[in-house]
Amino acid sequence: MKLFIIIGAINAFLSVALGAFGAHGLEGRVEPKYLETWQTGVTYQMFHATGLLIIGVLLGKLPATSLLTWSGWLMVIGIILFSGSLYVLTLTKISVFGAITPLGGVSFLAAWVLLIIAAVKYL
Repeated sequence: MKLFIIIGAINAFLSVALGAFGAHGLEGRVEPKYLETWQTGVTYQMFHATGLLIIGVLLGKLPATSLLTWSGWLMVIGIILFSGSLYVLTLTKISVFGAITPLGGVSFLAAWVLLIIAAVKYL
């Protein structure tokens, strides 16, 4: 599906931009532990941007299946909740945002499980 390729590419772009911002714009402005938190968000965003690209390609090659569609949307939700909460936590130091991060992690896990099921079923 073209949409997941576009969303994946946008997230890959944002991951690179946010990584550069963290390395150059936040260095010396936030504590090192928060720079690590930021980097974790960037890393997971890039991994799942790649996952979205893969899902987009697979949707173009395999029979239409809700397994892949749900996998893609769960990756998008995971990026927002996981990486987004880490970015906000780094910038605000409001620790409650750390409680949102695991919800994004669960979304990522569910997305990968659905992708595994789709691969077993259709490849």
